[in-house]
Amino acid sequence: MFEHDYLAGQPLFYLFIAFSALLSFGYFWGKRYNEKLYRTSFQDLVDIVKPVDQTFTNIGGIIGFHARLTPPKRSPFERIDATITFLPRHSWLWMPISKIVRKYDRLFVTIHLRRNPIGEGHLIETGYARFRGPKISNESMLQREEIAWGTKKFLLYYGGEAMRGHLHRYVEGHGDPGQVRHIALVPEQRKCFIFLIPRKNRVARSFDPVYRWLPSVLKPEEDSSTGKRKDR
Repeated sequence: MFEHDYLAGQPLFYLFIAFSALLSFGYFWGKRYNEKLYRTSFQDLVDIVKPVDQTFTNIGGIIGFHARLTPPKRSPFERIDATITFLPRHSWLWMPISKIVRKYDRLFVTIHLRRNPIGEGHLIETGYARFRGPKISNESMLQREEIAWGTKKFLLYYGGEAMRGHLHRYVEGHGDPGQVRHIALVPEQRKCFIFLIPRKNRVARSFDPVYRWLPSVLKPEEDSSTGKRKDR
């Protein structure tokens, strides 16, 4: 009847159909998995920050999402920006390559501070630092040491002994970094940067301790009328 009817009886034809069906299943499964990860991760952030305003933006289809959270007025933080990007679980052909190149999903949180930190400091997991980790712009001006945090090794960078002490006490008070791979306090930008590997229902356990600890490493607030430190 048709010129190419004979193809329907070939084994390769059925293999092609099965392969196409598998890729289609992978697309919908991967898309659904990533959307669930986005929702649970950002809900964890919202539950901790308790924002008075929030905005969520999709990034390039199913590549990732961005959130902007505005904390309450009396918070020491002016704004929280978060960006989550995913492994391409919707593309089973690209996924193996991405696992080698990118390794994991990524959650970047930027906290805009109302007050400056007491100094610059970084805690960065050594594996992340070696594998396409962030560049510290003034690394040569900071002291560096390697410490153990749970089962992982971290590099600790600090600009002064006060910040070094705060970072050491934080590590000692929290026996495991959880999903955290980098904490950076940068006075020049008045920001704190946190990088986590998002996992379902694990973001809150890793982010909440850092969020609660941050006010302790900020300079005291001064009364604008007197120039003196406020008691809070």
